[in-house]
Amino acid sequence: MAMSSAQAFLEIKGLKKEYVSGNPILKGIDITITEPGIIAIIGPSGTGKSTLLRCINRLIEPTAGQIMFDQADLCDARGGELRKLRRHVGMVFQEYNLVERLSVIENVLTGRLGYMSAWRAWRRNFSQQDINIAFELLDAVGLSEHATQRADSLSGGQRQRVGIARAVMQDPRILLADEPTSSLDPKTAVEIMELLERFAQEKNIPALVNIHDVTLARRFARRMIGMAGGKVVYDGSPEGISDAHLKLIYGGESWLA
Repeated sequence: MAMSSAQAFLEIKGLKKEYVSGNPILKGIDITITEPGIIAIIGPSGTGKSTLLRCINRLIEPTAGQIMFDQADLCDARGGELRKLRRHVGMVFQEYNLVERLSVIENVLTGRLGYMSAWRAWRRNFSQQDINIAFELLDAVGLSEHATQRADSLSGGQRQRVGIARAVMQDPRILLADEPTSSLDPKTAVEIMELLERFAQEKNIPALVNIHDVTLARRFARRMIGMAGGKVVYDGSPEGISDAHLKLIYGGESWLA
């Protein structure tokens, strides 16, 4: 049975985004997320996948539409309300977005800043409970021995693991991952997807993952959303996506094996 909109993890209605007036990047996106697990968003570069995720967490301002999350419209939220909502939207970035001069454990702990007063956040006055959880997360992503190292001393795969731990540190109700494997070798890419899948299952939350690797998406996703030209052109199971769908999403067919 489908969940009602009040029970849905996320409900996007008529979402539009224009960077230049009259030239929309997102052209009326309608997506309802009612299930936990990995939901892969595929599509060619420039079709709006990253814009979609950045609208959801309000890194950029939507032009029109609704993004219902935790029984509130993220598009309308401002100030303290927006801050409270965003603390539960974990984000994993393609380029990691770590504070390079800080240690690994300090980077993970920044996931709690949204829960702290401005004064405590400025002083980085984290509770012992938060510190304990951060070390547990580092252990979960296999980086316990690197806790006191500076973030800029890590490899790309290690940095992405820190980024995932930081996002989970927020105690999120939804995870967003913007091309988290694009800069990684195939083995590390699988390991990163395994971590995202593991945390989505453990927390019983959805993880929306923008990904270019269709094979990897099929392997891990319980649902795939295909975008082309700023619109959703496929939304269904990984088993249901055909070569015809992929041609519609990516254009042409010479690239198909």
